Amino acid sequence: MTAGVGAVAEADWARAVKVLDGADQVCLACHVRPDADALGSMLAVATALSRRPGSPAQVIASFGDEPFVVPDILRFLPGVPLLSGPSRYPARPAVMVTFDAASVDRLGLLAGPAAAAAELIVLDHHASNTRFGTINLVDPAAAATAVLGAVLVDRLGLPLTEDVALGLYAGLVTDTGSFKFSSTTPAVHELAARLIATGIDPGAVSRHLYDTAPFGYLGLLAAALGRAVLEPDSARGLGLVWTTVTRDDRERAGNLPLDAAESVIDEIRRTAEAEVAVVLKEDDDGVWQASVRSKQVVDVAKACTALGGGGHARAAGFSASGRPGAVIAALAAQLGST
Repeated sequence: MTAGVGAVAEADWARAVKVLDGADQVCLACHVRPDADALGSMLAVATALSRRPGSPAQVIASFGDEPFVVPDILRFLPGVPLLSGPSRYPARPAVMVTFDAASVDRLGLLAGPAAAAAELIVLDHHASNTRFGTINLVDPAAAATAVLGAVLVDRLGLPLTEDVALGLYAGLVTDTGSFKFSSTTPAVHELAARLIATGIDPGAVSRHLYDTAPFGYLGLLAAALGRAVLEPDSARGLGLVWTTVTRDDRERAGNLPLDAAESVIDEIRRTAEAEVAVVLKEDDDGVWQASVRSKQVVDVAKACTALGGGGHARAAGFSASGRPGAVIAALAAQLGST
């Protein structure tokens, strides 16, 4: 059994297992614009359920984006063929399970089915989770939703195969910052060891997630780094560094999708003079998708939640329109008050 998930009541785990064991059809969903933790956790549980001995439930897995596109860096995940677009999702699921979504609106086009589901099981590790399910398996102390996914697989008595472990490991490695964040406890390393023991190649996972990008990404990164701004007095005098990735940047780089800009924040956050790092990524509709990170002190989740977003103390985000400078000023005002 996976250790380190103590915030979820035993009765809630038992009820979730009973509901899933008795289901003929299980509908799974993760948040829009999924990352490795959201999609990896969902596909791991979907794969495990689809191979359940005896009479496996019909499994439907999706996320609420239209157009429905799996991010390129996540196409290596086992279980991708189980995915279908939101248009094929049941309007009133008997049993629905969500992954890594702190609120129902994060499900996008699948928010309606979630509200109409007879049983809605929520797996998440965000402190800002609104407990929107009929069964809430939420533990803010868990390093990743993948941790909760591993517990669910165990409690259902399903085998931890290599394919199941790969999705969970992808979620675990990304949400711990390759095991660099303070959420990396001994229990996290124990779970990672157990997942690797199934036969997965952690080096291959790292190459897919961090070390592979089209050549055009180099120009996009150069443009973003070239316009980076340091505001040493922001974030209560601890410093803020920020930059933008525009639609034009992505077009010049070869029409790269928005998710291709995800790793820009990892370069920006290295700035020694800044506790907080921000990348504003302009989506296809002209809306800024802000990725916000802090190192040790500032709780960026509180600031992002105040701006309509959410996340974790050291990694959060929000969406905004307007001029980049105004968006950063609004964030700086929140950071100064948290």
